[in-house]
Amino acid sequence: MGPDRLHCALLNDITAPTMTFQALGLIAPLLQTLDTLGYKQPTPVQKQAIPAVLAGRDLMAAAQTGTGKTAGFALPILQRLTLEGENAPTAVRCLVLAPTRELAEQVFESFRSYGGNLPLRAAVAYGGVPIEPQIAKLRKGLDVLVATPGRLIDLLDQGAVSFKQLQTLVLDEADRMLDLGFERDLDILLAALPKQRQTLLFSATFSDEIRKLTKGLLKDPVTVQVEASNSITKSVRQWLIPTDKRRKPELLLHLLKKFGWRQVLVFVKTRKGAELLVKTLHDHGITADTIHGDKTQPARLKALARFKKAEVQLLVATDVAARGLDIEALPQVVNFDLPSVAEDYIHRIGRTGRAGLEGEAISLVCADEADMLKAIETMTRQVIARFEEPGFEADHRVPETAPAAAAAAAAKKAAAAAPGKKKRPFTGPAGGKAARAPSAAPSPAAGRGGKAAAPVGGANRAAGGGKAAARAPSGPVSGGGKPASRSLTKAAAPKGAVVVTGGRGAKSLARAAGKATAQAGARKPKAGPRS
Repeated sequence: MGPDRLHCALLNDITAPTMTFQALGLIAPLLQTLDTLGYKQPTPVQKQAIPAVLAGRDLMAAAQTGTGKTAGFALPILQRLTLEGENAPTAVRCLVLAPTRELAEQVFESFRSYGGNLPLRAAVAYGGVPIEPQIAKLRKGLDVLVATPGRLIDLLDQGAVSFKQLQTLVLDEADRMLDLGFERDLDILLAALPKQRQTLLFSATFSDEIRKLTKGLLKDPVTVQVEASNSITKSVRQWLIPTDKRRKPELLLHLLKKFGWRQVLVFVKTRKGAELLVKTLHDHGITADTIHGDKTQPARLKALARFKKAEVQLLVATDVAARGLDIEALPQVVNFDLPSVAEDYIHRIGRTGRAGLEGEAISLVCADEADMLKAIETMTRQVIARFEEPGFEADHRVPETAPAAAAAAAAKKAAAAAPGKKKRPFTGPAGGKAARAPSAAPSPAAGRGGKAAAPVGGANRAAGGGKAAARAPSGPVSGGGKPASRSLTKAAAPKGAVVVTGGRGAKSLARAAGKATAQAGARKPKAGPRS
């Protein structure tokens, strides 16, 4: 069957209304494992990726986090390895490269779980731990090796690994793997791999620059795109609070008490910032731990395990944890600092709202981060709803990120509903002092039609006066990540609330009128080392 007929056949199959894993052509041991794990039907990315990988095609797949990308390549790879030959000493038949230790560990666990009924050997290799046990596992040969680039180069230099039998290469989170930070390591590894191989690229995001770089890696690839490029799952409710940088620790403590959050993943920009924040939390009786690049891998795994078991309330992480952390039913993600790279915002908030559950992503934004906020909203083609928290209004105003004149048009599109649920408006935080109708999203790059997608959150316009009405409180998402039980309905603005217009709160409006002056102490500190 030629490529075109194969594509048509696959398309007919994946559009069938009652698709099953059996219909995708998986063998009985895999089907038995999936049934034991409770997997009923394949996700959209799995429907398209599994047949293509089984057919030996190169693949470039983009899908949101939490949509089953790992199973999309692990299941067909395990099947092909089972049916096609055996491994030799020190040889690896399938290599999966991952950008972080956490992601490598997670992918390895997925292979081990899915391949529980198969006679295959798998291992994981990354830095921060002794290399000798990893060399020992490679001596007998492996069917699957999941590794980070740096440690794999160490193994290659020591002659501990051979790629002479390599059949398949997978780049997981390929956009980060092809980033400049990995370019040299990747060049070294690609030079050591056989030219004749199957190459699979999986990620949540693919920039135009990354797509250009992949042309030399892939041969006649099948392209899978689930949801819009650089999109965010609709089950994640996003909102931000403008405040001053120096007030962020105090504001986070206030929000924890106000909403009763019990499990929160907090992202910061630097390793030093993570440790300082945890010290502040500990000083106020809040249990917290950190994950960042300065910690050993055992310490990072221990911190993650404690957080999953609810032994600590907060896990404070740099972007080392933005990809690959799979925390079941995580209810809240807080961006204490906005990421410097807009794409990382998607991966950060993708830690919540997974597997159809609802989640919240809250960003604490200061004036210094206005450009980062604009970049995020431009990339996602939506505006993040702003809410002022009483007592924490910004003395240094966070500028508007989009033309205020377009706010009315954007407000009409603001009703957002979780998938499969009755439409209901996004409400924002409970008890917030002020809410505003979001302005239109910044214009996307030329060539995309010039139209902005509807924002996830927002408010309808109030009758008369043209100001935005505040929403009814939502309260926190219920513990365990289940959909909030409280009804999310429209309500009039709370008594005494100040509606933010043009990005200005009470203090900034007063300053504009000459009735108040800005306070000192909100200067941007020198940035520490990044993860």
